[in-house]
Amino acid sequence: MKRDLYDEDHESFRATVREFVERTVLPHVGQHADDRLIPRDVWLEAGKQGLLGLEIPEAYGGSEAGDYRFNAVASEELSKVNAALVSCWGIHSDVTAPYLVELGTDEQKQRWLPSIATGETWLAIGMTEASGGSDLASLKTTAVRDGDTWVINGSKTFITNGYSADLVLTAVRTSPEKKARGITLFAIPTDAEGFSRGRKLDKVGQEESDTAELFFENLRLGDEYVIGEVDNGFIHMMQKLPQERLGAAISNVAHARQILLETIEYAKERRAFGSAIGSLQHNKFLLADLITRIEVAEAFVDKCVLAHTAGELTAVDAAKAKWWTSQTQNDVLDHCVQLHGGYGFMNEYRVARAWRDARVTKIWAGSNEIMKELIGRDLGL
Repeated sequence: MKRDLYDEDHESFRATVREFVERTVLPHVGQHADDRLIPRDVWLEAGKQGLLGLEIPEAYGGSEAGDYRFNAVASEELSKVNAALVSCWGIHSDVTAPYLVELGTDEQKQRWLPSIATGETWLAIGMTEASGGSDLASLKTTAVRDGDTWVINGSKTFITNGYSADLVLTAVRTSPEKKARGITLFAIPTDAEGFSRGRKLDKVGQEESDTAELFFENLRLGDEYVIGEVDNGFIHMMQKLPQERLGAAISNVAHARQILLETIEYAKERRAFGSAIGSLQHNKFLLADLITRIEVAEAFVDKCVLAHTAGELTAVDAAKAKWWTSQTQNDVLDHCVQLHGGYGFMNEYRVARAWRDARVTKIWAGSNEIMKELIGRDLGL
């Protein structure tokens, strides 16, 4: 079924992203995995191609696409390479930058946005803590007012881009007595005194994504580092999470589709018992099932992208897209591994790496269980 989500401008942009991937990323993906890091020169080149400033106004050096479908195109193309690449890009461009664009003061925008668009300032977002997981309202990191500064103490974990970030948008508790309504967002420079990084975390998958623990010890910042309103950070996060979850859904589908298409080609070439394994009835029916699942999921996500572009995507529909696509992706990739047989368990095969990389998508951006809780509440349960 032909997709009607994109027009000629979007497809032209897709060609730009593909050219960037083929020239700058694909020749070095093995090295990225070995180094457990996508080097800054990749992102500087992405900045030159206008891939990092889609959410940033032209006045601050961005491309100001004004159409979320361009974000979706970039996410789809980067997801075809691996899940880590799109994760790092998404946290910088699709998740964190919009907070600064929409909530930042003019001075903050002038200070940070131009270098964010070029990749010279690399972003991370610090929400998750070791004791909290998806429960953002239980943050323990604090900021206490001391004269004309805030003193920040605490830590964050599982922070994508955490090892290489220059600026971390961080959620901290400023009014403990207010619980969820006492959280504030700070833009914390990683060269600030009192900031430190822990080890680069050793993950099951997505080795290319630099994920780290972050620590704040008597770190002092002035009001000029507060993003949005004091004590209103939880509301700010709730308003931005639908876009994060939609971005995850787009990536989930595109990543799974790419590996499934490669598996279909493998099933046409791999022979067993005198014929291509794809011609065996069980495998043929299975692949028919998997491609249908992907296209149905894609159709729903496309509808969500259109809704978000029009400013109409609800948090509940974003939750539906996030949990369904992550579950679908994991189911599809597990079957793809099985179809590859023993080769599917070898790290040199893309299907094995994709299978490992995908598992976290049922956990991050709010676990699937939390997504179902949100949907259930909307049903009045």
